[in-house]
Amino acid sequence: MKYDVIVIGSGPGGYVAAIRASQLGKKVAVVEKAEIGGICLNWGCIPTKALLKSAQVFNYMKHAADYGITLESEPKPDLENIVQRSRTVADGMSKGVQFLLKKNKIELINGFGKLVSGKKVSVTDADKKETIYEAEHIILATGARSRELPNLPIDGKKIIGYREAMVLPKMPKSMVVVGSGAIGSE
Repeated sequence: MKYDVIVIGSGPGGYVAAIRASQLGKKVAVVEKAEIGGICLNWGCIPTKALLKSAQVFNYMKHAADYGITLESEPKPDLENIVQRSRTVADGMSKGVQFLLKKNKIELINGFGKLVSGKKVSVTDADKKETIYEAEHIILATGARSRELPNLPIDGKKIIGYREAMVLPKMPKSMVVVGSGAIGSE
């Protein structure tokens, strides 16, 4: 299949570039290996903001008396529902990006995209089937990746990555965050 523009990555840089190219009359495809919207929308900026909002509301409730409001009982956070809310917010945003891609007649290609030449992209789907696509212009919008520390691989138990941190089943007694990027800071 041949396109005017292929964008590898559907995060904020990728989907916006794809939409603009389509608005300029180009035949566009977006290649995405995971969730539409990328890390920011699904596992970073958006769900962390949702978690922060829940913490803010909880804090307001704890200090309701400062605002002249009396509560019948002490507010208690429900981590499972807080996490579910953040996932629901992220899922809704992802569906919004999918809608925008469809509205702008952008083809979504699910799989791992790899530049194989100046005008060709190889996409390997979930079944390990490889397909070659051609485009006059290719935009690499693959975003950033978290990095494991040497000799400290992510095991999902004692050492977790940002994805595991976003869906913790219970609050840990203590935690060390290594890194000061947007996700780690939030």
